[in-house]
Amino acid sequence: MTLSFPKNGSLANYRELVRLYEARHGAVIASGEVVHYARYPVFALVIYFSVSAIRECRSSAAIGYGIGLLNAWSILWSSALVIFHDARKDFKRVEKIEVVHLDIREEKFALSSSPTSKWRATESNGDKQSLRNRGDKKSSPQNNRDPLNEDVPSTYTWQSLPTTLSHRLDWTADLVSNFRGTGWNFQISSIPTFPLPILHDPRNSSKAGLPAKSLSASSTGNTRYPTPRSLLLNKLSTFLLGYLALDTLKVLLMKDPYFWGIMDSPPPSYLPSIITSSSTNTHTYRLVLSLLGTYTPLQTIFAMGPLFFVGLVGPRYIGVRAEVWQYPDMYGSYKTVFAKGLAGWWGGWWHQTFRFAFEAPSKWLEGKLGWEKRSAKSKVLALLVAFGCSGCLHATASYTMWTPTHPIGGPFRFFALQPVGIGAQMLGAGLLSKIGLRDKLPRWVRGLGNFVFVHVWFYYTAPFLTDDFARGGIWLFEPVPISLWRGLGWGLEGEGWWCWHGQIVSWWWGKRWWQSGLAF
Repeated sequence: MTLSFPKNGSLANYRELVRLYEARHGAVIASGEVVHYARYPVFALVIYFSVSAIRECRSSAAIGYGIGLLNAWSILWSSALVIFHDARKDFKRVEKIEVVHLDIREEKFALSSSPTSKWRATESNGDKQSLRNRGDKKSSPQNNRDPLNEDVPSTYTWQSLPTTLSHRLDWTADLVSNFRGTGWNFQISSIPTFPLPILHDPRNSSKAGLPAKSLSASSTGNTRYPTPRSLLLNKLSTFLLGYLALDTLKVLLMKDPYFWGIMDSPPPSYLPSIITSSSTNTHTYRLVLSLLGTYTPLQTIFAMGPLFFVGLVGPRYIGVRAEVWQYPDMYGSYKTVFAKGLAGWWGGWWHQTFRFAFEAPSKWLEGKLGWEKRSAKSKVLALLVAFGCSGCLHATASYTMWTPTHPIGGPFRFFALQPVGIGAQMLGAGLLSKIGLRDKLPRWVRGLGNFVFVHVWFYYTAPFLTDDFARGGIWLFEPVPISLWRGLGWGLEGEGWWCWHGQIVSWWWGKRWWQSGLAF
């Protein structure tokens, strides 16, 4: 929108001109053009501060790894939200509204939303939206009522970027912290679809990107729990077992100098001879512990979110954000590895936390190039871009650790090789189909072949990543404050129940005020 100068004689004095410009300026702000173009300098600031932190900040063990990971992720996630998408137009989230007053004669509805947003549904997008069908009893099924107040009918609706500042802050905070898009219209495909009350609501048209039916489990095996009780019991058991597993792994890892970063150390003498007498078995043993050491803390941390937001906070304070369907499993079923091989490992079983951000650049490029989404070249592009982003993310995390690591030759090479493995397995499967052998093989044989290929592939490529973990000292980090096994005397001499010694958090005074802050 341009501000053209008025014609001669159309204004009485300069004050009218000022008021005209002020009105037009207000119209520009309301139209969102300023926000649209402001996202580019804001993204440039994100890059500047993140790159500065990556270049100048270092720490030991997992803290150093986190510095690089979080700053690289801030660039990737910001680009997905404000460069490859327009948050004002592209993103909507599910919100719940409650009908608290109904006047059929005047066809007016007084509505209130969940406790967090307090917005009127008729003005959620800045435009009036008719809710006339809310007066029909058929459109308010019993399972669509608010569990906190069964006497007040409620319904779900889509909320775009709100108009008021307080509601925008809540909406934006949810968007920025929701990496998988759960409860948003960009929800990734590997998690279960929306529950029936949302799918059956007449206001939720197909334009919002909703699937045709509700599923409690996705095609990759990610599960959505039916009740808060089932969710909390599962996550509590996951957390407790994960805590015990972390304690066990820490004891085992610290008995092997390889996990201290001494790469050429022999295996511990207490291990059975079947492991120590074979370099292949020693290598496999260390890879298995490295996998468990990566999987277990992630799974344990992921369990804490539902326990806090659903178990402690609840819908009374954060509304639909504490409903049980918002917290499906983070990992899929391992059956996808048997079914799809290496592609199933990365696209189905492993956590999909970064998936939306990794896919955003390739989808943007597809649109610019005019490629079909399901074409072979689009799939190749998506594969290369996703693992390229993942390689950069983990290489940056390696770079910000104190000890000498190999960011390019280690984690980046590992992730850059994964499209090669996926492509090789797909070509092999295609060749078997071409000669007519694949369909003649029993399903269990094909599944076993996928399983063997994946683990042989990782036997040769995973050391690029796991050796860098060990070299950087990531396993030296103490994950638990209280240790059962070390308290019982199964740790090193002098170790006991309490494990977090020294200053965990302190205040650091720099030469300038902006150089001061919390030190971990």
